[in-house]
Amino acid sequence: MRTEAVLFDYGLTLVTFEYPTEALMGVLEGVRPWLGDDPPTAEWLMFHVLHPLEEDLDGLASEDEVDYLAFYRRAWLRAGLDLPDEVLYRILDLEQSCWDASVTVAPGALDLLDRLRSRRLLTGICSNAPFPPEMMARQLKGNGIGERMDAIVFSSAIGRRKPTPEPYLAAAAELGVEPGSVLFVGDRPREDYEGPLAVGMRAVVCTELSRAQPAPGVPTIGWLVELEDLL
Repeated sequence: MRTEAVLFDYGLTLVTFEYPTEALMGVLEGVRPWLGDDPPTAEWLMFHVLHPLEEDLDGLASEDEVDYLAFYRRAWLRAGLDLPDEVLYRILDLEQSCWDASVTVAPGALDLLDRLRSRRLLTGICSNAPFPPEMMARQLKGNGIGERMDAIVFSSAIGRRKPTPEPYLAAAAELGVEPGSVLFVGDRPREDYEGPLAVGMRAVVCTELSRAQPAPGVPTIGWLVELEDLL
């Protein structure tokens, strides 16, 4: 079947991040008045709330996506801070704005997306991300990727995580194409190669930003721009 669309993973495929320590410390300092009398220091909050939260995120293994506000609430409760949902959301929104500013788009990625679209190929994102969809949409708008996408599916919006079939099929449906006409590109063999293959897509792992090399036999490209050779 002719390739009609290219689906991308997001983190470590189209973008990479630096942990925004200084910006997060500024946020934590700014929200201390919201935490009641004699609130903990920003440094204490960083090490007792945000750092353990990152470890929890790295350990997510469920096929169902987490309710991130509840997940976030548990991190603050574990540190002894019981905050109203509206306060937690405001803090989370400020925190995610720090991450928005820490994004670096992969070299040549925006130009690649423009070239794909000039060839009348559809482009989309299909990615695991537990954060509220409206915050992810803001990030994509800010880094220029969102405007170059015909479909955007994050696991937080549909409640299921890759490599379950639902995210890939939701993305194909949003693009209006059959799975067999999609080429999937990502950095993780299980989520971005085995999962797409299971629903009938073609797939390749891009090692440019990945943290681990795939097993022998998994199709790879070293740089994102090399995927044009596969079309």
